[in-house]
Amino acid sequence: MRVDVNKEDGVLVLTPMEKSLDASVSGDFKQRLLEEIEGGGKQMVLDLSQVEFMDSSALGALVSALKAMGNVGDLAVCGVQNQVKDVFKLTRLDRVFRLFDNRGQACGALVDQKRQAPA
Repeated sequence: MRVDVNKEDGVLVLTPMEKSLDASVSGDFKQRLLEEIEGGGKQMVLDLSQVEFMDSSALGALVSALKAMGNVGDLAVCGVQNQVKDVFKLTRLDRVFRLFDNRGQACGALVDQKRQAPA
């Protein structure tokens, strides 16, 4: 599974380059997310702009990543296409994950949050 990785304003941005995040790739997807977190990625944006379909196994990978971050990190999601957004809403995970229209908004929110955090 190919994932583009960039850093913007100190925020790690992961962009899965798959049209479909389903059971066939969700294990690799979860592993990649956990590796980035273990490697120090505590502020992460997941850019789903290339993803047209996502199933429950991929959502489970996202939940695992969020749990792995615990209280010391933050994960934002951006670029969610309508069909994928419907899955987030149906599962009510739109209440758990912060969804942004684009990468700039997501990165900006995490940077602002970091600035406001007590030292």
